[in-house]
Amino acid sequence: MEAVTNGKFLQKFRLYETKSKFYLIGRDKSRTLWRVLKIDRTESTELGIEEDPTSYTENECQELLWRIHEGNRLTGGLKFVTKCYGIVGFVKFLGPYYMVLITRRRKVGTICGHEIYSICKSEMIAVPSVIVWPNVAYSRDENRYKRLLSSVDLSKDFFYSYSYNIMRSLQKNITEKNTGQVVYETMFVWNEFLTRAIRNHLKSASWTVALIHGFFKQSKLSVSGKDFWLTLIARRSRHFAGTRFMKRGVNEKGRVANDVETEQIVFEDSSDEVPSQITSVVQHRGSIPLVWFQETSRLNIRPDIILKPDVDYKATRLHFENLVHRYGNPIIILNLIKASLTSALYTREKKPRESLLRAEFAKAIHYINKELPDDRRLKFLHMDLSKLSRRKGTNVLALLHKVASDVLELTEFLNCAITTTGPDDASSGQGTVACDDESNDSQNVSATKLVPLLLQKGVLRTNCIDCLDRTNVAQFAYGLAALGRQLHTLGLTEAPKIELHAPLADDLMDFYERMGDTLAIQYGGSAAHNKIFCEQRGQWKAATQSQEFLRTLQRYYNNAYTDPEKQDAINVFLGHFQPHQGKPALWKLDSDQHYNIGRQGTLNEEIIGRSKIKRSMSDGNILLDNNVPVSNCNVGENNTELLPMQQLADMREPSDSAPEISVCEPNLCSSTNYVTMTGRHSMSEERQNYLKRLGYPELHSSNFLDLDLLSSSGNSCDEEVFERSSLINSPMDVISVESSTSYSEQGHNDEGRDDTDLSRSSSQLSDARDYSDRFAQWVANGGMLCY
Repeated sequence: MEAVTNGKFLQKFRLYETKSKFYLIGRDKSRTLWRVLKIDRTESTELGIEEDPTSYTENECQELLWRIHEGNRLTGGLKFVTKCYGIVGFVKFLGPYYMVLITRRRKVGTICGHEIYSICKSEMIAVPSVIVWPNVAYSRDENRYKRLLSSVDLSKDFFYSYSYNIMRSLQKNITEKNTGQVVYETMFVWNEFLTRAIRNHLKSASWTVALIHGFFKQSKLSVSGKDFWLTLIARRSRHFAGTRFMKRGVNEKGRVANDVETEQIVFEDSSDEVPSQITSVVQHRGSIPLVWFQETSRLNIRPDIILKPDVDYKATRLHFENLVHRYGNPIIILNLIKASLTSALYTREKKPRESLLRAEFAKAIHYINKELPDDRRLKFLHMDLSKLSRRKGTNVLALLHKVASDVLELTEFLNCAITTTGPDDASSGQGTVACDDESNDSQNVSATKLVPLLLQKGVLRTNCIDCLDRTNVAQFAYGLAALGRQLHTLGLTEAPKIELHAPLADDLMDFYERMGDTLAIQYGGSAAHNKIFCEQRGQWKAATQSQEFLRTLQRYYNNAYTDPEKQDAINVFLGHFQPHQGKPALWKLDSDQHYNIGRQGTLNEEIIGRSKIKRSMSDGNILLDNNVPVSNCNVGENNTELLPMQQLADMREPSDSAPEISVCEPNLCSSTNYVTMTGRHSMSEERQNYLKRLGYPELHSSNFLDLDLLSSSGNSCDEEVFERSSLINSPMDVISVESSTSYSEQGHNDEGRDDTDLSRSSSQLSDARDYSDRFAQWVANGGMLCY
C-alpha cells in the first residue's frame, strides 16, 4: 500500500529460513527494486522484526542470499520456504507468534490501472524455531485457537490492492491525502489488528496488504455498441462485525451490525486501461441503529426481538454523526421493514417484531431531527416492502426505481476526468492516485490524476430487518437508476434512464444478486432470498418457492448451530479477543465478555461458569440484565413504559377472528381523490392518548415520508385506508400485533385475509408513483408528505 522507493510497490516475495532467522525478500513487479526483511526465530514469545534499509538490485540480492547461506552452513544453511504475495499479519495465542502469508493470488479487476487481487491460498507459519517453542505451544487450547483462526477462509470474499486504496471509495481517494499506515485504520481493513505489530515496529506498511472483506466483481458490458467496465464493490465494516443473531443493532460507539458500503464504478473501455473519465456512486446498508438483539433458539426460527432503552438515543445519534462524517449531507434513510398499523383487524404480526423497531426507529429519527438545523435533518423514507411484494399489480422494482431516481437528485454521484502524468507528479495527494505503470518500457512510475467534475454529497442508507434480502433489492434499484445517469454522463447513452426490462438491467441484476448472496452468506448463513428478482425474470413460481424454503432452512441451521463458533473466529481474527495464559478461554465466555477479558484481563467468576451464548450488541456488556422482552422495557425520551403484550391485545378494536368491516362508504371507496376522504384521516381520542403514553412527539415537525402511502391507489377501502389515515395524522407508528410470516425477509406465508382485492391496474400504479413534485417539496420543507 505504501511506496517503498520512487513510487514502487513490493508485491512478490520469497521466504527463506535459517536456524535463527527468516529472510523475506520482496520485489516490485518490474524486478527493479529488491528489499529484505529479517524476522528473529530465537525468541519464543516475542516478535523481533528488522527491515534492511538498503534497496538492492536482483544481482545484489542474490549475492546477499549466498553470503547468508555460507555464514549459516554449519547449522544447515539458508533454505527456501515458500513464495508469497504479501503478509496478512502476525498473531499470537498462548505460545509463539505465527505469520500469515498469501501464497497464491488471482487478479479480479483493475481500477485506473491499479490491479485488484483476491486470495486463492494462504499459509500460517510459526515464527520461532521449534527448539525454542514454549510447552504451551503444544497445548489443546493453542491448537484450538489455531483451528479457529484458520476457519476464517481468506480465499473467500477477501480482496486487496498493492497500489490502490481499495478500502476507500474513489471519491475519498481523490479528495483526501491519507496514505500508508493511516489507511489501515479505516473501518474496512479487516487485518488491521493482525498487521498492527509489524506496522508499528517498522513505521511502514510496505510489507503487508490491507484486506477488504465483502464482494468485488468487475465485467465488461456493452450498450449501444459501446463497451464499458462495471465494477461493484461491497466493503464490510470490521467494527461490530459478526453473524446475524450474534450482532444486531448499534453499539454504544454508534457502530451498527452488518455495516456495508457499496460502490458502483463505471468507466468506458480503453485500450491503455486508463479511461478519460470515470464515475462512481456509493450507497450504504446497516442494521437498524437501535440497541436491540435476539436470542437464537433451536426451537424457534423467529426469536423475539429485545429492545434496550437508549437514553436520548445516544448510540443512534453517534451512528448518524458517523455517516455525516463519512459521506456528508443529506443522509436519506430508506426503511423497508413492516409498518405497524392502527387497527388489529389488519395487522400481520402476532407479536410486535419489525413493527416495533419501525415505531422506535421513527421516534429516534424524529427526536434527533429536533436538534438539527433544517438543512441537516435526516430524511426518513418508509416502505413496507414485504407487503407490497405480495400485492398483485404492484411492481416493487418500478416503485423502488422511482424512489432511487428522486434520491439521486439529492445526492448526485462522482464524475472525474482522468489525466496521466510523468513520474514527477507520482506522489500521492489530493486528486492523485499513484500507480505502478509497467506498460512503460523505461519502468518510470506514472500517476493517474483524477479531476472531479461532480462530487457525491450525502448517501442513501437502506435497511430491512437483516439488511440482506429486501435491502439488496432496493440497492439494485438504486444502482440501476445510478447506472443510467453514469452512462449518460460518460456519453454512452442518449437518455439517463435504463428500463427495468432492458438487457443491461438484467446484467446489473446479476451483479447485485451475486453480491446479495455473498453478503447474506457472510452475515446470515445462507444465500439471499431473491423472490423479487426471480419474479422479475419470470421464473417458475414453484421453483422459486422451493429455493426460498431451502435457503430459510439453511439460514436457520447456521444461525442455531454454527454461528457461535463463526463469531469466535471473527473475534480472534479482528483482535476483539486476545488469549492470555491463566485467563478463561474464548469458548468459555459469553459472546460479549471477550471484550473485557481480552483487554482488561478481568472477569466475574459467576459469569465464567455460564455456557449460554448471549447475542452481543456492542463492545461491552449492554444486554438487558434479565433479558426482559421489549414490551416490559422503558423506551423513549420520557422513559415511558411500553404496554405489556396483554394490554396491547386488549386495545384491539375487533378480534382477529371477526369478519372484515369496511371502513369507508361505497361511494367513496371508488374515488382516487384522497381529499374526499379527509373526514376519516383522524384517530380516535383513545389512540391519540395511547400515542402520548408511548412518548411520541408532536406532529408536523420532522422529515418523514411514507412510501406505502404513495404506492397506494384510492380505490381500496380496507388495510391501506387504515394505514394512510394513521400516517397522515402522525409520522410515528403505533406498536401493534401482527401475524408473522414464515420467511425472515420476504414474507412468503401470507397469513390472514386474501390480498386479491388489493390488486390495481398498471395505470393506477403509474399515477401513484408520480410524486416527484411533492417529493421535492418534502425535501425542501420537511414534514409529512400526504396525498
